[in-house]
Amino acid sequence: MKIIETPLPGCLIIEPAVFGDERGCFYETWNAERYRQHGLPSSFVQSNASSSVRGVLRGLHYQWPHPQGKLVSVMSGEVFDVAVDIRKGSPTFGQWTSVLLSAENKRQFWIPEGFAHGFMATSEHAVFTYLCTDLYNSATDSNIAWDDPEIGIEWPDIAPSLSAKDARAPRLRDVSDTQLPVFSA
Repeated sequence: MKIIETPLPGCLIIEPAVFGDERGCFYETWNAERYRQHGLPSSFVQSNASSSVRGVLRGLHYQWPHPQGKLVSVMSGEVFDVAVDIRKGSPTFGQWTSVLLSAENKRQFWIPEGFAHGFMATSEHAVFTYLCTDLYNSATDSNIAWDDPEIGIEWPDIAPSLSAKDARAPRLRDVSDTQLPVFSA
């Protein structure tokens, strides 16, 4: 497997070794020992999947004070995936990075605890999977505006379809410091 660093320290793109022939392909989607060797979590406690049609934008979501690290990938279709550093005191606070994840490229994206996460389906249909380091806790579920101009994410030029919750999410500057994770070196 190949690890690609992003401009946000800790956010990593993972390209698995893919073995294929005329019948199809095989690749590891997670291997505790191999991932541990690269500084990634060696255990996850929850696995999720979502299905979206073109233009569905989910995010930017985070959990605090019970954060989740997420290893995400796409099993069908394609998404534009984004992580935003929301850790108070971080040298990259408010900055974002992205990766195109697809069934074709088989890439994974590691988003550590302390980052907001979102994605937009760019194919007609996409199936998105998440491995999480902590259980989902609805009482700590939070979000920030997907189109916050101070963050400036360059989303694909597709009209977004949003949930009511995501449509009314606050800008990052309007979130109380007590509702954000804190950077630790």
